[in-house]
Amino acid sequence: MKLSIVESIGIDEKKCQELTRKILHDRIEVAYYNSPADDKEKIKRSQGAQAVMIANRPYKDNILEKCPELEMLSVAFTGVDHVGMEYCHKKNIIVSNCAGYANEAVSELVLGMCIALYRKLAECGKAVYEGKTGAGLLGLELAGKTFGIIGAGAIGMKTAALAKAFGCEVYCYKRTPPQNSEYKFSDMDSILRTCDIISLHMPLNDSTRGMINAEKIELMKKNAILINTARGPIVDAKALAQALENGQIAGAGIDVFDGEPPIPEDNPLLKAPNIVLTPHIGFATKEALEKRAVIAFENVAEWLDGKPQNVM
Repeated sequence: MKLSIVESIGIDEKKCQELTRKILHDRIEVAYYNSPADDKEKIKRSQGAQAVMIANRPYKDNILEKCPELEMLSVAFTGVDHVGMEYCHKKNIIVSNCAGYANEAVSELVLGMCIALYRKLAECGKAVYEGKTGAGLLGLELAGKTFGIIGAGAIGMKTAALAKAFGCEVYCYKRTPPQNSEYKFSDMDSILRTCDIISLHMPLNDSTRGMINAEKIELMKKNAILINTARGPIVDAKALAQALENGQIAGAGIDVFDGEPPIPEDNPLLKAPNIVLTPHIGFATKEALEKRAVIAFENVAEWLDGKPQNVM
């Protein structure tokens, strides 16, 4: 039996070997690759392996169909929209994800983006370098603001807890609201209309693609900010850029785009005002990547034991 780690999952080879011994107990041969790979190279690295471990780069049908021995795919990521899931289901290939590893990392980035926007950190830094004062750089406090969580899963709820700790009044949207919660649940349009901060935490699927469009953005308050650390295609980037340019909303923090960075030069968000952009690093903390690696290896171990976990 062979496991091929076809791309970097954020740990070095020494740590990989440690997890192999500790979790897999050397029950399976492990091939470790820590360099970028195009589709052709991914096929080469995957062939002959019964289990493959990937991160967040595309692993679609054109790769899967060239790997007839593949039985299990351990995805060191939460979302699996970059995986050919229909093909995997058709061929009975087990796909396990690593949900939960980045709850703290992503939620902390959300609050960081809010503070960066409210306290005008980019503008303040520029003023210092240019020898200016803080004149005209009056900020806002998070305390007392209404904070809307759209997508009340694990990361959404962690974000809600942090927002509450900052003194925000938290409102949440979920298709099926829980029976008992310390937070107020409402419909999505009401949250968009009333909240000062909107933070998105939904998976990408047919129902959420393009969900935050021009019509939805128009519902938002003029002083509202939008934070997206979920998936880029959930938001209509052109509509958001236009809303920022027109002063329709006050600002945005965006960590995810229609494709993985580097972002094309013609992306409208690159020229939009009052925006904080990060290159999909919400999950990228030392602690999160270590947790992710452990879960990814545990997924393989449970599959070897005949009781796969975190199956998508």
